[in-house]
Amino acid sequence: MHSSSSRFQPINNNSQPRSFIRMSDRIEPRSDNTTLVRSNNNEIRRPMVFIIYYSMYGHVAQLATNIRAGLERTGCNCRIFQVAETLSNEILTKMHAPPKNNTIPIITADQLSEADGFLFGMPTRFGTLPTQIKTLFDACGAHWLSDALFGKPAGVFFSTSTLGGGQETTALSCVPFFTHLGMLFVPLGYKNKSLMNLDEIHGGSPYGAGTLAGTKGERQPSQLELQLAQTQGNEFGKLVLKLTSVSAFI
Repeated sequence: MHSSSSRFQPINNNSQPRSFIRMSDRIEPRSDNTTLVRSNNNEIRRPMVFIIYYSMYGHVAQLATNIRAGLERTGCNCRIFQVAETLSNEILTKMHAPPKNNTIPIITADQLSEADGFLFGMPTRFGTLPTQIKTLFDACGAHWLSDALFGKPAGVFFSTSTLGGGQETTALSCVPFFTHLGMLFVPLGYKNKSLMNLDEIHGGSPYGAGTLAGTKGERQPSQLELQLAQTQGNEFGKLVLKLTSVSAFI
């Protein structure tokens, strides 16, 4: 059994027991032998991953924080963004949605070409991606024509109310966008064997890290779900390093 709470500060929920965390899932410290790439303005830098999310009640935001913790251990740089809200303040008030975190910048479609990879986080809307994320996708016509995102990896993480609420279909609903832009969909798979844990109810699937929020948003991400998020970030970062190191010689 392996516990990583001493290694990753973002995990702060102690209400759920940890189980099935194996040594093979341990996230290694950042290496000094980090891949460097040349940016669009000809600067030498570490590979950059954008974590872009929409979170109404904070569940997806918690996953994003832990995905970043795992990703940065690989040596990649990371920036977290949120997407623009499409609902009015009146509707958000009626839905009892808390204020957005104004320290997290809002992404624009023009900025996407600056990244070497993307992890998109979202709550489900009846088993598919929400309008807030789709609005960003729909603004990418220029990238579609220019192939600016072609060959760049992308992953998905998500929150649903229940087990059958879209822990797979929400991610799948993003794949058509990735396909039309020529992006590479990178799933979580079963790299972290905690995904197979049947001793407790949890979110997540081979398609990505996930959490269960409950029908009223009353449930918070468990330790197991946050660990899955860290694994997804770490494995995604490793892949970005491989892809950027190969492209540097092409």
